[in-house]
Amino acid sequence: MAKPKSETIIDEAEARLERIDWLSASAAIASISAVGIALGLGLPLLSVILERRGISASLIGLNTAVAGFASIIAAPLITPIARRFSVRLTMLVAIFASALSAVGFYVFEAFWTWFPLRLVFHFSITALFILSEFWISAAAPPRSRGFVLGIYATVLSLGFAAGPYIFSIVGSEGFLPFGIGASVIAFAAIPLILAWNRQPALDRRGNDRSFWRYIWLIPTATGAVLVFGAVEAGGFALFPVFGNRIGFTEAEAAQLLTAIGLGNVLMQIPIGLMSDRVKDRRSLLLVFAVVGLTGSLFLPSLSTDWTMMAAVLFLWGGVVAGLYTVGLAHLGSKLSGSDLAAANAAFIFCYSAGMLVGPQVIGSSMDIFGPDGFAWALALFFGLYLILVGSRRLFSR
Repeated sequence: MAKPKSETIIDEAEARLERIDWLSASAAIASISAVGIALGLGLPLLSVILERRGISASLIGLNTAVAGFASIIAAPLITPIARRFSVRLTMLVAIFASALSAVGFYVFEAFWTWFPLRLVFHFSITALFILSEFWISAAAPPRSRGFVLGIYATVLSLGFAAGPYIFSIVGSEGFLPFGIGASVIAFAAIPLILAWNRQPALDRRGNDRSFWRYIWLIPTATGAVLVFGAVEAGGFALFPVFGNRIGFTEAEAAQLLTAIGLGNVLMQIPIGLMSDRVKDRRSLLLVFAVVGLTGSLFLPSLSTDWTMMAAVLFLWGGVVAGLYTVGLAHLGSKLSGSDLAAANAAFIFCYSAGMLVGPQVIGSSMDIFGPDGFAWALALFFGLYLILVGSRRLFSR
């Protein structure tokens, strides 16, 4: 006699949970989420302090840009380092290096010292991102990878949201905000130590030069994260300017950003579950890019209705963030071991490149075309990605 449908679903869910190495996945998720809190706290904190010291906005921007350059430098180096010294030891060193550099921002007041501190801090953070995502992908079986990565993306988004909230409470005076940031990062070592013997294996005979070829080997995934990095960095940085120019107050523009963030937090687990059930995750990435393009083009027409724009941005933000979650799941479904670690590094490299390109393209578009240039630049990124995916699928046939 066939089982009822409800029992079959329960059996499938239980089997799914049994196959996931939850200790490993939880250690990696907890570690990187603690880093997310520290980043969310530290980025506005450092900018406020530099402005109070009389540093110009352009120099503050230059100092902040070191984060992107540090990530680009770190990406091709992390996998060879982890292969030589192990994933767990590399992550542990990165945790304490980033925690110490966080304290260094309080100890050293000379502006020039903040450049090497930023370099060390974000190099270490990039190492944690690459190796944590590799660990999570290795711990999750293929049929559950999207689900686990959806949990990862959700918890990480909550960490990023918690950082600014902590900053709003403790302020920028004294050692306290630096101490909190450093402590949160240091506590990330605890789950790592608990899962010390569950680290994913890296083939010591791997080819370190392979990093660069993964940028082009799986362009559907790396292209998705490049577009997401450009849209996230440029969109979040310049959305307040766009909102002000179309008539919203500063508070209304900030609340619209909150709507995007809520969509990101609430939709990643459903998107991850959906990605586990589709035959080809590239189809989902194509749909997400179409939603991103459509939502971007509709933004100017929504400028007179705050409520409608908030609803659209809630859905748009969650779906667009799926480019990262599903792109990472697609990467993990194609590769394993050292190949997956190198591809994860290429993934973060493309995300960092997008973060550097996005603000420049979107800002220049607004200077040339006015407020509507914000939406058109976002649409350009999604359009280029659709051309990439469409041409890949055409040639593959």
